[in-house]
Amino acid sequence: MKHPRFELPNLGLGVGLRTAHYSHILRERPDVAWFEVLSDNYMNTEGRPLLYLDRIAENYPVVLHGVGLSLGSTDPLDRAYLQHLKALRDRSGARWVSDHMAWTGVHGRFGHDLYPMPLTEASVRHMAARVRRVQDVLEAPLLLENPSTYLRLGTGAPEMAEGDFIAALAEEADCALLLDVNNLFVNATNHGFDAHACLRQIPLERVVQFHVAGHTREDGYLADTHVGPVPDPVWRLLGDAFRLGAEASVLLEWDSDIPSFDVVHRDVLKARRFIDAARGNAPRRVFGQERWGAMT
Repeated sequence: MKHPRFELPNLGLGVGLRTAHYSHILRERPDVAWFEVLSDNYMNTEGRPLLYLDRIAENYPVVLHGVGLSLGSTDPLDRAYLQHLKALRDRSGARWVSDHMAWTGVHGRFGHDLYPMPLTEASVRHMAARVRRVQDVLEAPLLLENPSTYLRLGTGAPEMAEGDFIAALAEEADCALLLDVNNLFVNATNHGFDAHACLRQIPLERVVQFHVAGHTREDGYLADTHVGPVPDPVWRLLGDAFRLGAEASVLLEWDSDIPSFDVVHRDVLKARRFIDAARGNAPRRVFGQERWGAMT
């Protein structure tokens, strides 16, 4: 079994931190294991959200999840953005930082969306080099998330299967993975491949975090809308990952029609049933430690 060059904790079952729940969290101190923070919403500001984050991070483990690195872009990496991200990581004590296998802008213009990459060897080399530079600045591993996609980009170069692409990028960049099983299910449905077979191509020993979420079906296609509750096929795909030996934190994203905190928290706790069933016949994997060490 391969061991990546880092060791990060399994935080258990967490939910995304959303402004609608600030007051409830600080008033009730719910028994949730951890929060994922949308880093771009807390950078370059000294306002109310950052003050809430300070208070919440005093009482709960947090991690940072962003969209601004634009790792697939041909623009130079934004060094100022990276320094702000590192400062937020240090201020909040975040256990790790994640972003996407995608690009969000080019020629200095930000597109406010996650745009797909061609699944080619050239894309692997391009993004891996940028990920390594990001990790050097952060002095810590970066987690890469597989995005939802709605088209394939014909470049003329041979395309890789999605699982092979994720595996090749993680290996070339020597980074960690944030595996979004909802995105995997959405892509498999939209592009016509077997999500469970794809899962077997992904190096689960590199997966530090999972995302689960809901999606919307329209005109025969699925859209990653992050509306809950999480559908059973997505839970089953998560269980399959643990059955194959994954051992990682699980985070529920719920971004549309956000209900009360208790409703969101109850939904992520459903993961226990699928994980416990899977652990009955799955060995636990232990992350290796070499270069950066644990961020605890």
